[in-house]
Order: sequence, then structure tokens, then C-alpha cells
Amino acid sequence: MTSSLSPADLIQQLESLESRLAYQEHWLDTLDQAVAQQERRLATLEQLSALMRERLREQHQALQAGDDPDGSRPEDDIPPHY
Repeated sequence: MTSSLSPADLIQQLESLESRLAYQEHWLDTLDQAVAQQERRLATLEQLSALMRERLREQHQALQAGDDPDGSRPEDDIPPHY
């Protein structure tokens, strides 16, 4: 297969391809950074969720056992308007 493009046309095509490649590499780096940041944030949120689940479980168990620290239950509290 013979090429009918001049050397100047080939150089222009090569420069265009190099430019596109550089642009794509930039966006891949940007996306990689975004994914890494989301992974860190997800790990933090998962830890927070686990901590909240554990505290909720502890509070539920305390209510079931009647171990409220101040000795009262939420249903025994008098509303503020009384």
C-alpha cells in the first residue's frame, strides 16, 4: 500500500496524534486521581457507618436492658410545655 501523503502531511498527522495522545493521558491521570480520592472517601464513610451502627446497637441494647445512664427512659420524659 503506497501513501499519497506528502512528508509535511505525515508530520502534521503525527503531531495531531501526539497531541491527542497527550490529551488522553492528561484525562486518564485526572480520572485516576478522582477514583483514588473517591476510594479514600468511601473507606472513610464505611468506617463512619460501622461506628454509627455499633453505637446504635449499643444504645438499643442499653434501652432493652434499662441501663439508661440517667435512669430515665425517653417515654418517661415530660415534654417541655409541662
